[in-house]
Amino acid sequence: QVQLAESGGGMVQAGGSLRLSCSASGTTFTTNPYCMGWFRQAPGKDREFVAAISWRAVSTAYAESVKGRFTISRENVKNTVFLQMNGLKPDDTAVYYCAAAEIRSAGVRRSEYDYAYWGQGTQVTVSS
Repeated sequence: QVQLAESGGGMVQAGGSLRLSCSASGTTFTTNPYCMGWFRQAPGKDREFVAAISWRAVSTAYAESVKGRFTISRENVKNTVFLQMNGLKPDDTAVYYCAAAEIRSAGVRRSEYDYAYWGQGTQVTVSS
């Protein structure tokens, strides 16, 4: 059973940066093909896609709202995925979730329904 744990959330002023981490246990990224994604959910809103990265980091995808500001990366030997968030805006305030989808190809997935495993989430709050 894959377990995911996010960290790195917090409160920051607009224009600031945060780096989220997602650590996986119960699997090994070097041998098991997981596309990893970040999603977020703001109060009163549906959960939305933020970014995704393929198993061997060949492909990435971003929501238009974060493109150019956020960067997703992974270190398979450490079973860890990162989301570097720069130029944060108050609209980025949300609970951020890490998710894993078992996909052997170099593709990425944007739909939350493709992801079988989820972390508990980490709060990101951006003040104006």
